[in-house]
Parts: sequence; structure tokens; C-alpha cells
Amino acid sequence: MLGILNKVFDQNKRELKRLTKIAEQVEALASDMEKLSDEDLRAKTEEFKARYQKGESLDDLLVESFAVVREGARRVLGLYPYPVQIMGGASLHDGNISEMKTGEGKTLTSTMPVYLNALSGKGVHVVTVNEYLASRDANEMGQLYEFLGLTVGLNLNGLNKEEKQAAYAADVTYSTNNELGFDYLRDNMVLYKEQKVQRPLFYAVIDEVDSILIDEARTPLIISGTAQKSTSLYIQANAFVRTLKKEEDFTYDEKTKGVQLTEEGMTKAERAFGIENLFDITHVSLNHHITQALKANSSMHLDVDYVVQDGEIVIVDQFTGRLMKGRRYSDGLHQAIEAKEGLDIQNESMTLATITFQNYFRMYEKLSGMTGTAKTEEEEFRNIYNMYVVVIPTNRSIARDDRADLIYSSIDGKFRAVVEDIAERHQKGQPVLVGTVAIETSEVISKYLTKKGIRHNVLNAKNHGREAEIIADAGEQGSVTIATNMAGRGTDIKLGEGVKELGGLAVIGTERHESRRIDNQLRGRSGRQGDPGITQFYLSMEDELMRRFGSDNMKSMMDRLGMDDSQPIQSKMVSKAVESAQKRVEGNNFDARKQLLSYDDVLRQQREILYTQRNEVLESENLREIVENMITTTIERNVAGFAPNNGDEEEWNLQGLIDYVNGNLLHEGDITIDQLRGKDSEEIVEVIFAKVKERYDEKEEVLQSEQMREFEKVIVLRAVDSKWIDHIDAMDQLRQGIHLRAYGQIDPLREYQQEGFAMFEHMIAAIEEDVAKYIMKAEIRNNLERQEVAKGQAVNPKEDGEKVKKKPVTKQIDVGRNDPCICGSGKKYKNCCGI
Repeated sequence: MLGILNKVFDQNKRELKRLTKIAEQVEALASDMEKLSDEDLRAKTEEFKARYQKGESLDDLLVESFAVVREGARRVLGLYPYPVQIMGGASLHDGNISEMKTGEGKTLTSTMPVYLNALSGKGVHVVTVNEYLASRDANEMGQLYEFLGLTVGLNLNGLNKEEKQAAYAADVTYSTNNELGFDYLRDNMVLYKEQKVQRPLFYAVIDEVDSILIDEARTPLIISGTAQKSTSLYIQANAFVRTLKKEEDFTYDEKTKGVQLTEEGMTKAERAFGIENLFDITHVSLNHHITQALKANSSMHLDVDYVVQDGEIVIVDQFTGRLMKGRRYSDGLHQAIEAKEGLDIQNESMTLATITFQNYFRMYEKLSGMTGTAKTEEEEFRNIYNMYVVVIPTNRSIARDDRADLIYSSIDGKFRAVVEDIAERHQKGQPVLVGTVAIETSEVISKYLTKKGIRHNVLNAKNHGREAEIIADAGEQGSVTIATNMAGRGTDIKLGEGVKELGGLAVIGTERHESRRIDNQLRGRSGRQGDPGITQFYLSMEDELMRRFGSDNMKSMMDRLGMDDSQPIQSKMVSKAVESAQKRVEGNNFDARKQLLSYDDVLRQQREILYTQRNEVLESENLREIVENMITTTIERNVAGFAPNNGDEEEWNLQGLIDYVNGNLLHEGDITIDQLRGKDSEEIVEVIFAKVKERYDEKEEVLQSEQMREFEKVIVLRAVDSKWIDHIDAMDQLRQGIHLRAYGQIDPLREYQQEGFAMFEHMIAAIEEDVAKYIMKAEIRNNLERQEVAKGQAVNPKEDGEKVKKKPVTKQIDVGRNDPCICGSGKKYKNCCGI
């Protein structure tokens, strides 16, 4: 057992040995670099780029390039990276996490691998937790990169498309994790390739990597909006559909549940809605609403396919007969049924695009990060991101005094002791930083200190810029700062004059966080670069962590011994119990994130397939071949439904197939039953496709080739985007209810994977069907333009609490109460469908 443990610990030692050799090689070049003029030093960048283009790897350039950055930093910033910083930089270049204690100069450490990887010309992203830090680092470190001949970009929330493109085109781009993720999602919603802002994701260095890849890993980035479907249009489409007669105005096939308008039905629709051509590209939405209303009225039956409960439509499982609460039909069918049953139509606000940080950052070719605390989460970094944690030694030995926890019986007693401790230290001028887990605790301590007349600052992670200033001054004599554990992260606390003699910065923790990592961050605020310092945690038996993990026995023992809050105990046993409780919580959280990732991977695979194909559409100059393949697949699918190869020809429904083809691809009479009779399925497909191709060629002859190509893109993008939005919504509904399958001894994850795959295939079929229908039926006019199927805005649930829904202006038919009714009855709307 001991041998295994030694091997584990030796791994870090072996890595440090290798990194030490690299640091020595870099240091050996110091005198050579010092002799170079500024121009010669800057010329090294072009030399390195040329060598890289000729085939040298970035690893080959590492030692020289690090030496160049080191010398550049001395001249521009007045800072000279220590050997341990060179080691940290080399570890980052390898795609690992460098754990470096607070005050060890992580920002300067990152400049070396950032410069080296930027030589590739593929762009390097430096990721920070907030825009204040991104701006600060871009300004400070940007001077060094620009001195060495690299360009620097800063990607902020409020920038327009051109500014963002410029920021991403730079060699080094500073940004927040949120903005990177949202830009990726927005790039995959653009209508023209020129509107994209990001380049392919190459290399990222994440500052405070544990905060972004672990604490925020479960936070999905969401672009939310309202699809352009009007609720009143559902009601109008439903009223119109009720006036139609089966066989005369529409055909319905029992077997496939397919519903098609006949030529007569299309004419009635055009008359009812006052339009010239139902298949005009501007009436795609109306056509969709009519189709869904037809389905709702013809193929969906009350108490068979669904029931009405508490004013809502609840789906009935076809196989088990059970009610599937929380599930909704996709593609607007649910709303059409609501209109049919006279219920309130549910808001169609929905997720237009979404991704988690876990999946976004795993798309980079190489990923690295730095933080003061990552070793406790090494397993997660290794399993999910394939990153190893390398603990880099400090430049100077740590002189901080980490004292054992003081444990009190009650919370009130603990707070009084904390305030007394602060008052004593404040009196002698020693700066104090008080760490709290919750904002409420900060306010309680603040009230106590106000009563005692002690001036102090309170931080709670809301104003990042102001916080960084306060945190930076927290080491001045006599300062008292109360902060939630995450507030002001990424900013150094430097000691003021005479503070070292007073014992350095005192850090007081008011309770243990459920993660050891957060406690270690708080401790790490004190004792930077070998400075003196002291850390002390105050706990009580009533703290949440203690309550959750069985402190009852300990509390009753303290009561029996007559120990009150004036007598805290310092017990290694309690401290160990707290640590084991923290380990258990960390394990639970890791399992939850791993489980989430397993579910999210299903959508990730689908997203990558769809986004890749969507990019091909944007990049392609001619989509005719792709569209023809979609039409062929659509024909094959329908022929298989109406005239299956393995079925009895007597049972084939050739008339149903003719109705479908005439309604969606060709004109009435283009194909007759006689042309199909006596042929097998493959021959039927060939006959239909030959006629479709003929019509396609005719359409192209009428138009200029350029206009036809743009028309194809308009149709394909509209179909892909609208179906994908519906699919994300349907997958979200499935995800929310899938855990209930566990009650039936079924693995919910496997069910989610299988059903998600089936739904994805169904979505692809729906895209192909829409493209085939509108390419063949829609009329093209001169004002062709690509349109978003929905407007959306970025939503980070962690920040906003609830999804912000931005509703676009939607075109709809306004019917006055005294206008003729849309159903074509000749009556006034108020006396007919508007009753």
C-alpha cells in the first residue's frame, strides 16, 4: 500500500524534476538575452514564427521563447520571473494545471506559455472570472506582448461584431469564460459566415481554473428567446382547419397519421388568410401552423393520445397508457392541441442554444489553468478535462502560522469570540481579513463591528472593480475587511508599511466551507512570498457543516461537561471529522457533475453534428447536391411508409403516396397511379425523383443561378434552425422527467440516450422534409434574405436567477371583430370563429 502511495506522490516530484531542468536551461540564456537591444529582442518573435512555419514544434522553441519573455518582462514591467514561475509556465504549456500559492505571480507566469503558443498564429485565449480582471491583465500584460511584437485583444460583453472580430483575430485575447461561451453559441446561429467572431479554439489558459471548471461547471450558458410563432395564429389556424372537409380539402392516412392539404384546401387557405400563395417563403410560419392544426384535429384524439387535466394537455404514453406529466409535443403540436381544446396556449419562450462550461472548454485543442488550490480536485480535472495538477513550490518558504480550529458550542458564542479577536488585533494595528461562507454572515459580523465602533469594509462578490481595490488595500495597517470567500479573487493582498512587524495579515474564517479548496484559498490570502501571517478558523456545533455530519454527540458531551462559549475546544478529532465531512461533500458534488456531464454529452454529440453541418451550409457555394440528397431521403422515407418493400403490394397505399407527393413536392397530376403501378419501391423512388429533378431544373432555368443558390441557403438555414430550437426544447423536457424511469427499474441515463438519439433522427427527418417541401413549392421573389427564426439573448442562470425571455416582434394576422371571418364563411368574425 505504501509503495502505491509513494508512486502517487513521486509523480509530482518527477514532474518537478523535469520542470526544474527546463527552468535551468531558460536561466542559462539570461545573459545572452540581456545583451540584445530592444529591436533584436523584438525580432526574435518573427524568427520564432518563421522557424515554427518551417516545421519546428512549439516544444522546440520553449526554452528560447521563455528566455525572451523573461527579459522582455524585466524591461517593460520591471518584473523578472523566478525559476518557480518558469516551471509553472512550462507546466501550463503542457496542458496541465499549475497550482501556485497566492502571491506567487500567476499572471506573470502565464505570459511565457501564452507568448509561446501565440507564435503558432492560431490565437491564445486568456480566461478570467470577471471583466475587471480581464481588462486589468490585458492592459498590464498587454504592454509586454506588444513590446515583443504580438497583438492583444480584449473581448468584453458590450462590443459589437466588428470589435469582437478584431479582439479574436489578435494573437492573445483576454476574455471572461461567460463571454467566450456565449460568442461560441452566437456564432452557431449566424446567417452569414462573415458574421462569425471566433476562430477555431486552439489554446486557453484559465486563471482561477477551479472556479471556472468546477464551481461553475454545472452552470449552463443559455441563449433564450421566443420562437416566431404567434399564439393567436394557433387559434386562427385551428378555426380555419375546422371548416375543412376530409378528402375534399385534405387527406388523412390512418396508418402513417399523415395529413395533407389538397389543391382545393390550399386555395381555401389562401382565400381565408388573404394571401396569393400558401407556399410563398414569407408564409412558412402560417403553413406550419395550418399543418399542425390539421394534425391536432385529425390524428390526435382526446383521452387516447392525451388528456386534459387542470387546464393543461397531458400526454398519454402509447405503450403503457400512463400519463407523462411535464412532457410536451414538440414543433408547435402541443400548442395546436391547446388551441383545439380551447385552453390557454402556453408561452413558447424557449432555449435557442445552450452549452455547459465543461463541454465548451473541452473543445480547445489544448487547455491549461492556474490556481492556488486544485490538488483536492485532481481526480475531476484528470477524468473530465485530461489535465494533471502540478504543485509548483513557492519561491520562498511559507512562514504563515495556520492555527488549529477553535470550536464553540453556539453560533452566537462563536461570533462574539470572532469580534473580540478582531478588536484585539485592530487595536494593535494588525490588518484583519474575515472570511465568511454566506453574505448573511458578513452582515452579522458587520453589525457586531459597527456596535464596537470598528471601521471596516464589506465585500460580497457584486462589484468586481471596487472589490479588487479594497482587497488590494486589505494589508494596510489597521484595516478590517469582511469578505465572502470568493470576493476579490485574483487580486493580491500586499502588506503595508510596518505590518510585517505586527505579525502580517490575520485571516479569520467564521466557518468551514463544504469544500476544502475554498478554505485553502482563504488561508492563502495571508503569508504571500514568505511574509509572516496567521490564519484561524472559528467553528460552532450549530454550523451547517457540523449539523449535517453528526455533531450531536459532541455537542451533548460539551453540555455534559458544563463547557460554555467562554471555553472553546481545540480538538484534532473534531478537525478530522470536519475534513472527512468536507471530503464526502466534495465526492457527492463530483458525482453530481459527472452525472450531469453524462447527460450533457448526449446533447453535445448532437450539437457538434448539427453545428458542423450548419457550418458546411454557410461555407458552401452550391447546396444543390445536399438539397437533392435531402429530397431523395424524404421520398425514400415516404415510399417506405406508403409502399414498403417487404409488404404485400395489395396493401400498398399508392393514392396516399400520390397525395403526399402532389401536396409537398410536385403539382397536381405530375405523377399518376398508373406510372407507379407494377413497380417495386426502388423504381417508385426513381420515377418520383426524376419528375422532381425535372421541376427543380425548370425552377433553376427561370432564376439566375446565383439567386437559386441563395434561395437554397435561405430554406436550409431556416429549416435547420427552427427544428434545432424545437429539438433542444424537447430534449430539455425529456431530461426533466427522465429520472422517474428509475422507479420502473430502468436506467434513466440509458433511456435518455436512446430516446434522445431517436428524437435527433426524427429532427433530421423533419429538416429534410421541410427543405424538400419549400425548395419545390415555395415561390422565389427578388427580395430573398436570410432571416433568424427567433431572437434571443444571453442568459446566465447563475447571475440572472431566472431565464430572461426577450420577445421579438412577430407578424400575425389581425382580425377585427367586425371583419369577415378568416374561415371563409362570409359571417363577421365576432359571429363566427371569434365567439
